Amino acid sequence: MPRPFQDELVDVIPHLQAFARMLCRDEDRAKDLTQDAVLRALKAQDKFQMGTNFKAWMFTILRNIFYDQLRQRRFEMEPIDDRALSQSTPAVQEVKLHVRDFDRAFQTLTPDQREVLILVGASGFSYEDAAEICGCAVGTIKSRVSRARAELSQVMEARERPAARSQAA
Repeated sequence: MPRPFQDELVDVIPHLQAFARMLCRDEDRAKDLTQDAVLRALKAQDKFQMGTNFKAWMFTILRNIFYDQLRQRRFEMEPIDDRALSQSTPAVQEVKLHVRDFDRAFQTLTPDQREVLILVGASGFSYEDAAEICGCAVGTIKSRVSRARAELSQVMEARERPAARSQAA
């Protein structure tokens, strides 16, 4: 027997929030985006087909709202706050520096590449579900993921080379 709509909705909220944070790069906007997606889903509850992928349906709603807002506001993604990094202990700072390096490398990817890595890599969606969410072919998703991973690897390696040279000197 399928789970009630509200139960499915409650279970997917943390995943929606994580996806929204990756898209918005701002905690407050992510919360607003998640809330908008939940409200829209509740209004469209009768349109959901039981037995289909609820999580993919919700991610599609959230993604569509995000891009609608992006077109309306044209807000830019905000970088990680460097001041927060300077107030940490040395071990935590090192981890945060690696996270910041990854974040900077991640931001060099195209929006489509970032999105598929978030969906497939971080959120655990299958290529098929990611294709459904993005409204494109499975082959397109596979290609974007492959190119994004290669680009990310190349950028990260390029960032590590100067650091390795300065330590050897």
